[in-house]
Amino acid sequence: MTHSLTTRERRALRRSLRATLRHRCAETRLAASVRRRPRSLTTVAIAAGIDRATASGTANGLRTVAKRLGIVPAQTARTRRTVHGGRAHQTHNVSRYTLGQVQVLIRAYRPRKPEYRVAVDRIARLCAA
Repeated sequence: MTHSLTTRERRALRRSLRATLRHRCAETRLAASVRRRPRSLTTVAIAAGIDRATASGTANGLRTVAKRLGIVPAQTARTRRTVHGGRAHQTHNVSRYTLGQVQVLIRAYRPRKPEYRVAVDRIARLCAA
């Protein structure tokens, strides 16, 4: 005899399935966004499925390679959002790299840490796809 789920168990299962679906949709949206327009190196790494701490370290290494190769990112003006959903009056400049520039950087980047090597492989797969 099979055990049928109670209402509480069904609700918990559906809640976890919805959370999984939201997470997968967000990952797909971020990866598509990276392919469409230039993004920061950390964002590209996160879109490749790397955790934030490793993504930050990898991005720092890639920025060093960019300086060495003379690759200049596009400067974009960003307006910060306020707490209440409006826009602040001050803008700040941010650096954005295209996927072509990222491919050049990862070819020249030779990390020593094993987790950074894995990160570079994942970024390379994201750029190639």
